[in-house]
Amino acid sequence: MLRATPFLVAVGFLTPEPAQPRDAALRGTLFLEDGTRFDGIGFGAAARSVGEVVFTTGMVGYPESLTDPSYRGQILTFTYPLLGNYGVPPAGARDAVGLPQLESDGIQVRGVLVRGTTRPNHWSSARSLEAWLAEEGVPGIRGIDTRRLTEHLRAEGVVRGVIDVAPADNGTPGDTELARAIAQAPAYADENFMAEVAPRSPTLWGRATDPVVAVLDCGVKASIVRALLDRRVAVLRLPYDHEVPTRFEGRRVRGLLVGNGPGDPEQLAPTIEELGRPANRELPTLGICLGQQLLALARGARTFKLKYGHRGQNKTIWFSDGRALIMSENHGYAVDPASLDGTGLVPWATNPDDGTLEGFRDARGRLLALQGHPEGHPGPQEAGFVFDRFVSSVRRRA
Repeated sequence: MLRATPFLVAVGFLTPEPAQPRDAALRGTLFLEDGTRFDGIGFGAAARSVGEVVFTTGMVGYPESLTDPSYRGQILTFTYPLLGNYGVPPAGARDAVGLPQLESDGIQVRGVLVRGTTRPNHWSSARSLEAWLAEEGVPGIRGIDTRRLTEHLRAEGVVRGVIDVAPADNGTPGDTELARAIAQAPAYADENFMAEVAPRSPTLWGRATDPVVAVLDCGVKASIVRALLDRRVAVLRLPYDHEVPTRFEGRRVRGLLVGNGPGDPEQLAPTIEELGRPANRELPTLGICLGQQLLALARGARTFKLKYGHRGQNKTIWFSDGRALIMSENHGYAVDPASLDGTGLVPWATNPDDGTLEGFRDARGRLLALQGHPEGHPGPQEAGFVFDRFVSSVRRRA
């Protein structure tokens, strides 16, 4: 068990909440499709859910991570051993322009796995992590060995699993029952997440005097929209399968952004087809995360699934101009750099850890794509210059 030093107590740091007794109200079980099992203490909602089990190395930002639409369909493991210290904002909290204070209107993950939790102590906190999960029907497990689970996922690759949380006096489900639940659920790559994360109709944000940028919304984070609005461009949010209009409400569309989202990029055929239209290729374009993968597919390149993905706030990126930055990332698919030959796209950034392609651009300077998140919520914002370059291209076109 973690123990606080006298110094930490003196300056007011939180000590971990005492471990729950073995007869806690809820028990929790995680069962992976390869037969690996973890038992711990349940919290949040008493529920059973199947999803792809992944891990994030971020030390902070759990409210932003849990509301990131890119995590839709996944059970999220936090490698940082203690969560909940600064609580959760009020339900429905929004910023000055009406966007969600977090990354979407609710929790997107199907389950939460943590080593331990603690009571919140923060001026803006309205509720605890446990209460938030319970309100939104999301199960969580604490008290399992998240280090062993993460090492297993790194060695074997991400797998589907089932998280089962129920009253402790209900008994413990057997492996056969849990394996059957996984087998009856659709594979992650086959699920249609757009009905859950994409808007159903266009929405225009921003001032009437600002140039309009269309955002093909496959589950874009609210902070990406804020990053554009902060740079004085208006944002036209479009459903993922919507045609990018030349004009909207009498205003000319002057740029295009394709943001993040969940699932296999090859399943988004309508978006890929729309991005390949000649008229859209003339627009200044920025792709982020899933958006990079979709733009690559639209130009004839290929994508593939990573063994365990990149999820965290400490990912090193090398740019072709010699810079190295730390970025926030959340993706399980990547673009095959060898497939860029003949597409008119050139590599722009790479990951020094595994050599994966982190960014590309076109020779004319109209297109930029980055696998990481330049908005940095949560995480560092060193790559905010990517938005600046994109907005400068939009204004030049204006």
